[in-house]
Amino acid sequence: MRWEALFADMEAQLAAGRLADVRADVAELARAERASVPIAARVRASVGCQVRVLVAGGDTVTGELVDAAPEWLLLGTQAAGRALVPAASVAGVGGLVGHAAPAPGAVESRLGLAHALRALARDRAVVRIDVGGTDLVGRVDRVGADHLDLSDAGDASGRVQWAVAFAAMRVVRSG
Repeated sequence: MRWEALFADMEAQLAAGRLADVRADVAELARAERASVPIAARVRASVGCQVRVLVAGGDTVTGELVDAAPEWLLLGTQAAGRALVPAASVAGVGGLVGHAAPAPGAVESRLGLAHALRALARDRAVVRIDVGGTDLVGRVDRVGADHLDLSDAGDASGRVQWAVAFAAMRVVRSG
């Protein structure tokens, strides 16, 4: 009987050691999986949530995350209607859900910043573009590969007032 108790104790210790190894492996795999999740996947999973976007330069845009693509976020805000934030100007996002969305499909991957800006040009919306602390106001006339042409909202001549580089845009507000 004494031998049986000794073997049972040894088997219990071995089982406990195996369980501890499995738990350690699971924890390591979970950490590795979290390390592979880009912020864009967490943002896409948070569509419909109230978020705060910290924009490079220190400004914050708060509102409902209406849509998100690899190159931009669209928020519905009380003050400005809609705010299009280029992903390149996002310093941080508050209010994200804890999980991630799957990788974007082929069509969603092609919805770049230029695509979103072309929608504003098509709608002839008056926009306010924050470019490093200076606001430019007008209508988006044309969208190029890396810039847009902004004309004076009250000028019927269509004369280009500014050619604005995408890289300089922090927030594009409409509405």
